[in-house]
Amino acid sequence: MTPFSVSRWLRPEVYPLFAAMSVAIGICSFQLVRNICINPDVRVNKVARAAGVLENFEEGEKYAEHGFRKFLRKKNHEIMPSINSFFTSPK
Repeated sequence: MTPFSVSRWLRPEVYPLFAAMSVAIGICSFQLVRNICINPDVRVNKVARAAGVLENFEEGEKYAEHGFRKFLRKKNHEIMPSINSFFTSPK
């Protein structure tokens, strides 16, 4: 059995490791593509880089305050609100 054989690494015990690594790589890839495509501070083409530092606060605010952050802002920041209210609120 060679040290790099397929049967050694594709066992059912390592499926959770592959799943966790796939999720981590997916999150990193999403953030990389998001920053390259819509971040106002990242300029890929030469013409945009030649513009220097732009004072475009509206575009930066739009990038930072995305829809998911606005959605979470309206939510309660408790993990188990029913249990917390049961133990903290008087009867």
